[in-house]
Amino acid sequence: MAGHGAAVAVALLIILLLGVWSPLVSATRVLGDASTTTQHGPARRTEAEARQMYDLWLARHGRSYNALGEYDRRFRAFRDNLDFVDAHNARAAAGQESFRLGMNRFADLTNAEFRAAYLGAKASDIRRNVVGERYRYDGAEALPEKVDWREKGAVAAVKNQGQCGSCWAFSTVCAVEGINQIVTGELVTLSEQELVDCARNGQNSGCNGGIMDDAFEFISRNGGIDTEEDYPYTGREGKCDLAKKGRKVVSIDGFEDVPVGDEVALKKAVAHQPVSVAIEAGGREFQLYESGVFTGRCGTELDHAVVAVGYGTEVDGKEYWIVRNSWGPGWGEGGYVRMERNASATGSVGKCGIAMFASYPVKNGPNPKPAPAPVSPAEKCDRHSSCPAGSTCCCTYGVRNVCLAWGCCPAKGATCCRDRAMCCPSDYPVCNTESHTCGKSKGSPDTVEALPSTPATRRKTSIPELVDLIFSF
Repeated sequence: MAGHGAAVAVALLIILLLGVWSPLVSATRVLGDASTTTQHGPARRTEAEARQMYDLWLARHGRSYNALGEYDRRFRAFRDNLDFVDAHNARAAAGQESFRLGMNRFADLTNAEFRAAYLGAKASDIRRNVVGERYRYDGAEALPEKVDWREKGAVAAVKNQGQCGSCWAFSTVCAVEGINQIVTGELVTLSEQELVDCARNGQNSGCNGGIMDDAFEFISRNGGIDTEEDYPYTGREGKCDLAKKGRKVVSIDGFEDVPVGDEVALKKAVAHQPVSVAIEAGGREFQLYESGVFTGRCGTELDHAVVAVGYGTEVDGKEYWIVRNSWGPGWGEGGYVRMERNASATGSVGKCGIAMFASYPVKNGPNPKPAPAPVSPAEKCDRHSSCPAGSTCCCTYGVRNVCLAWGCCPAKGATCCRDRAMCCPSDYPVCNTESHTCGKSKGSPDTVEALPSTPATRRKTSIPELVDLIFSF
């Protein structure tokens, strides 16, 4: 009986261990490792396995669906992507592919849904007329065998554009952050949101896409760009904050394009600074990329903006670009992809068209120091109240024609709105108290956020002055 009891105990322990181990095994397979293979490729996972992996994936990514039937619709996309990833990674394990795929945060999207939500470059069919000569390669300069601007402190942490087609803004900002660090020695993280909200020149249209050249031009003409800390990213279009647009922390002198269709010229440019590039990134393999040198299928219909921050060569001789993306650190190799370089099949345009639309900001010196604010006298509202210089006095409470309490609008020559709580700058003088906006004219769609009034500074009132005030009613 003792031997029988021990056998039962061992059996129960085995069952318990299997029960604990099974979901852990499934969790490791969420990245797309096929458990078994057959003569014709990887064995397809069972429905139960796929469902369990899907639920683990939902928990891992904090995803939930409220719409009727959405769980099942997303699962079908997930299952289809899982089959695709398993088949590809089986070929990678056999040495037939140089990169691996994974069930990343895009794994519940069809490829069409992914392209619609996360791509936003408008580089196709744009005429280019500012091609620079400084990085045209003549064969005389010896270029380094490898470059990685991350190691030199010129690349900020990977950011996430969210479901806004603002990749052009992230590419632009990364290139400007890079050249600013190279010239000044200081890495300052800058505002993509300022470009999304304010850079509406040329092809740029917020979350609906844009191009880096026009964004570089905006920064140059504006005299600089604000920091990310002061003008943070929201993942959606907003009204341009004119005050923050005026805070020009980092400036550039202009921009130039890398000679088109020349990977050696691009290599020379990247050897000197991070370079904005456009690529075709809408393929399913790029959507689910996890690691390795990307040699997957892609064309030259440029639809996504990224940044080339380095290059190198694998042990087996395969050359690659180091490309920083804007889909968060959970995609690819910590937010980066290594893309095949000098691939003979792509000709001079490079893998996914990487050498077709490359550009870089030009910066020749330090950032301009802000001029000290001139000392101006306070703005007097009446004998007892005053506002800071450069502001406007607005009455916030009064009886008949006598104002008893004053507020300060933070703009010179502002319009005081009837609600007595907000005001409008002189170039947007029309108040709309319902929407809390200010317009250039009545009914104009060109508006900015209204400015709030703050209490004025009031000095102590003497008894005779108080008597005069009472008898003034």
